[in-house]
Amino acid sequence: AIGTAGVAAPLGSVLQRNAKAQTAASAPAKAFALLGDESHNPDMQRTAFQSTLVQDAGLPIDFSDEEKLLSYEMLQRYKILIIFRNGTRHPGGYSHLTGNRVSVPPLQKTLNGAFVATITDEQCQAIKRWVQEGGSLWAWHNNSRLSLMRKDYRDVQGATIIGHPPSRPYKVKIINQDHPITKGVKDFVITDEQHFLVYEKDPKYVLAMSVNEDGLTYRDRDGKQSNTCESVWAYDYGKGRVCMTAPGHDLFALWNPEFEKMQKNAVKWLLRET
Repeated sequence: AIGTAGVAAPLGSVLQRNAKAQTAASAPAKAFALLGDESHNPDMQRTAFQSTLVQDAGLPIDFSDEEKLLSYEMLQRYKILIIFRNGTRHPGGYSHLTGNRVSVPPLQKTLNGAFVATITDEQCQAIKRWVQEGGSLWAWHNNSRLSLMRKDYRDVQGATIIGHPPSRPYKVKIINQDHPITKGVKDFVITDEQHFLVYEKDPKYVLAMSVNEDGLTYRDRDGKQSNTCESVWAYDYGKGRVCMTAPGHDLFALWNPEFEKMQKNAVKWLLRET
């Protein structure tokens, strides 16, 4: 289903509007947000973005949790594609979520935890073409998992995920304060999943690093233990633009005041307003 904040949904179905959007002038949505997976409730993400992006940044967004809507033709209606989703499903069950469960009589099926990709090669090729022609991709958090399975998307998004430790405090350290996305943004600390990634683009595009200042580590791309990793980056891709923001597992991270400042800056940069 597709829900809309501030606009009439061009693809039909139920509308979801916030107070600011209801009083705003009617206009086509500028962004399409594909949200949610087994570890991330799309309602939480929608709540976050309706506050930070729709109300505070003034960005009209069409929200959905249906990958099947993605197509080159659909993307022509938007300037920004937000993907806060890993692009997988687990048809055999979420074995990592079971813990010490009781079932009487016992389960007859085995929870294997294997995942399959639900965003196709053709859809990733469509995203790549759309960005090359001038669209803007805004990838979030665990979306780098999709890059493990889709080469075309990996080339656009710029990284693959290694993994992450449990949520714990870490600093997002700004290393390029001259970029429009990080202009005026100070270092900030959040309790969040610190994602460790294999970043594959030029280091000059990295805007912020995640740093665990308590000395807690996770494996890096070389299999060694590290307390830091690339966390935010942005670059031109063809005629389009790409931004990746790795923090954001929950509202406490997404609504951090400095992170919200970064998000509002990113909207302007992706729309080429700065």
